Amino acid sequence: MVKKIVAGIDIGGTNTKLGLVDEEGKILMHQTVQTARYPDAEMFANEISSLLLSEARKIRNSELCGLGIGSPNANYYTGQVEFAPNLPWKGKVPLAQYFKDATSLPVAITNDAKAAALGEMVFGGAKSMKHFLFVTLGTGLGSGIVSSGSLVYGHDGFAGEMGHMIIKDQSNRLCGCGRYGCLETYVSATGLRKSYMKFLAERDKRAEEPPENIDAKYIFDRAQLGDRDALASFEYTGHILGLALANASALFSPEAIFLFGGLTKAGDYIFNPTKISFEKNLLKIYKGKINILSSSLQESDAAILGSASLIFNEIK
Repeated sequence: MVKKIVAGIDIGGTNTKLGLVDEEGKILMHQTVQTARYPDAEMFANEISSLLLSEARKIRNSELCGLGIGSPNANYYTGQVEFAPNLPWKGKVPLAQYFKDATSLPVAITNDAKAAALGEMVFGGAKSMKHFLFVTLGTGLGSGIVSSGSLVYGHDGFAGEMGHMIIKDQSNRLCGCGRYGCLETYVSATGLRKSYMKFLAERDKRAEEPPENIDAKYIFDRAQLGDRDALASFEYTGHILGLALANASALFSPEAIFLFGGLTKAGDYIFNPTKISFEKNLLKIYKGKINILSSSLQESDAAILGSASLIFNEIK
């Protein structure tokens, strides 16, 4: 019996992760290349395609069914990566078409958070769900919204950017998008650090480490030691996240909300205040119906599984 496999490609500003995945979610081949080595996007697609096709031929009794790609600023509808500031290719790049030309296989592309949301649905804790939110808490905040079993893309392919909802009016926190007060400036590893520094400054207190050494891991370690400002930072971050999730639930009525990414490693320090704020601010008709859960995807595998899920989902 021929085994169906899919290539999963996750493009980052520094590295690109690629792998071959079977229908059970087993990663059969895994490799990382430096994105910056490829200043030309078509050359990138050609070389990555050649590598993947070569590796796929080594897997006996298998059929490579397509390539799924997760990338910053990727548009599912057009197949383009559009004005991605951290990638070496500028403007609108028809990346999906380059890979189709190089492989003669189906190609699907979307942003990394949306791909991870599909990974949760195809291989993770949302297998039996058709309505859920997936939120990535890393350097920034990404999200994917699944409604009626499909990702929400909107009319132009960019819907579902919860990180860029303005959560604080007249905020002094500048977001990478150029606006002030976006959710990710408060709820992310970067936002947590800003809150910690703010609480220190309000008490005219200096951190025990130079500012450049203070990150989310440092604040977590301080919280475990009972540091007042570290604990307050997690409480504040969780409060804002819970409020934002309650607002999103009023729009999408999810069965569950999955949290993923480095900030979730703080465990109860981030989950407890988030859940308290969520229930406090949730519309009454939704109370007790929506679970906030940790993603079941392994962080090391999520990018490749999520990207591959784009094709597996279309096959199904």
